[in-house]
Amino acid sequence: QVQLVESGGDLVQPGGSLRLSCAASGFILDAYAIGWFRQAPGKEREGISCINSGGNTYYRTSVKGRFTISRDNTNNTVYLQMNSLKPEDTAVYSCAIDNYCSGYGLGGLLWGQGTQVTVSS
Repeated sequence: QVQLVESGGDLVQPGGSLRLSCAASGFILDAYAIGWFRQAPGKEREGISCINSGGNTYYRTSVKGRFTISRDNTNNTVYLQMNSLKPEDTAVYSCAIDNYCSGYGLGGLLWGQGTQVTVSS
């Protein structure tokens, strides 16, 4: 079955860290660009980071320096390391693939179901 599955979301205190995973199955991930998106309650979905097949990375300004996107082609997985988390980072985080990044986003040929990240004391 061709799918993307996110994991790693949790409740964390401000200033804390989480690592999200996006695991691909049914296809080889390394040929694609992968983007991370988030959608907070009452807000539109926004792209936050993208990594292309060559390993180039792109970040939304609000997460630059705090979030790191990486890919492990051996395990067919992409990660989003999130440090110094803030309450405004609270959202459902999703990953998606496409042929290339469009800045820190992408169009999205295939989407995962999302994982909840809540930053609160």
